[in-house]
Amino acid sequence: MAEVKEKRLIHRGRIFDIFKERIILENGADTELDIIRHPGASAIVPLYSSDTVVLIRQYRHAIGEYIWEIPAGTFSSGEDPLSCAKRELLEETGFRARFWKKLGIITPVPAYSDEMIHVFFAKDLIEEGQRLEKDELLEVHKVKIDEVYKMIKEGKIKDSKTIAGIFLATLWLKDEGDKKNP
Repeated sequence: MAEVKEKRLIHRGRIFDIFKERIILENGADTELDIIRHPGASAIVPLYSSDTVVLIRQYRHAIGEYIWEIPAGTFSSGEDPLSCAKRELLEETGFRARFWKKLGIITPVPAYSDEMIHVFFAKDLIEEGQRLEKDELLEVHKVKIDEVYKMIKEGKIKDSKTIAGIFLATLWLKDEGDKKNP
């Protein structure tokens, strides 16, 4: 573990803050790091049918393009991961889910951010209608899981939380299938 010698706020943002931290590493090295402090997020792999998932194609200004993703969003103040997941699934896709399973937590960029994304699996979807925020530009798509794997392999899906979420959901579904068919 590192010893924090100095911590200075560089920028307070709408979603996250950036700090400059001077630390002493276990080996005695003294260094400065710019760290993004993030409140956390939830991401959802929504199963529409036995072989189809719901993906979104969303504009991401930082990279200047639309990308394929699973629904996700940042925690609101005091919000727990499951509540965030339920809210984001409804807002972004227009679906509620009757079944939820937490699959794990991922750290997308641990070299410079403390963000943790809680990944959930959702099924038994009920359509209610999207509730997009004004700054969300996205389309909802139902995609066969074999096509999702192909899109990942071909680099059409490059979002890390989406690739990790699909992987975690696939493992969990395989384990559930193995339990039913020993």
